[in-house]
Amino acid sequence: MIPKNSVPEEKIKIVEELSNLIKNKKTILVASIKNIPASQFQEIGKKLRGKAIIKVPKKNLIFRALDSSQNEKVKKLKEGIGDSVAVLFSDLDCFELALELIEKKSPVKAKVGQEAPEDIEVHEGPTELVPGPAISELGALGIPIQIEKGKIHIKTSKVIVKEGKEISEAAVGIMNKLDIKPFSVGFVPLIAFDNQESKLYSNIKIDREGTLEELKNAFGEALSFAVEISYACGDTIEFLIRKAGSHEKVIENLAGQNNEPKSEDTHNQNSEEEKQ
Repeated sequence: MIPKNSVPEEKIKIVEELSNLIKNKKTILVASIKNIPASQFQEIGKKLRGKAIIKVPKKNLIFRALDSSQNEKVKKLKEGIGDSVAVLFSDLDCFELALELIEKKSPVKAKVGQEAPEDIEVHEGPTELVPGPAISELGALGIPIQIEKGKIHIKTSKVIVKEGKEISEAAVGIMNKLDIKPFSVGFVPLIAFDNQESKLYSNIKIDREGTLEELKNAFGEALSFAVEISYACGDTIEFLIRKAGSHEKVIENLAGQNNEPKSEDTHNQNSEEEKQ
């Protein structure tokens, strides 16, 4: 421990505050705030008010606070603390807080030279653009247009920048005119620690739609298997009844075929009747 008298009082207070938050909050989450404008940062902070306490301490101060916890697992959070990060303290679950951060991302305009995160498309339909320079700007990007009621109308949708390609000045100009914002900025969850469960979560990735799709597929496969092995529950009972009904019909058909007299037996019966 460094003697208190050799450390400025302000830094001591910051470390003490951070130490108390580390000790008393359920979740400690480290998130990247790289390239987030100050206005956007403040906006996200307002949206998270009441859900999380956001701190952007100097690296050495948060390291001291983590070391003072005497918890080896908590200390591993240092692995995710680099430049341009914020530390969030919350009583929310780690993944619940991470989802909050992802949902709080805001769309932003493109800049010349950036790589397209996905195909950027100008969609078919009316615009608020009036005939003028915009006509030649749209034409330069191969976007088919027509004039309707004094406004430019996009005839068919057109991809103006392919995924991974550099965004040109001409494409940025059109996107700004049409208010197309292909990027989003926000806190990016990196690593988190659950104090109650004493668990560290690294490389946090939240893909809500993908996870739901996986769950749907897994449920479908599990349902088919449960019906196949005749496992009865609320989800399978209707299918099992139908299965039993179809089996019953097969058995009835087989039984009916077995009860029919064979051709040889029929011939013998006819011969006996003729003798009489």
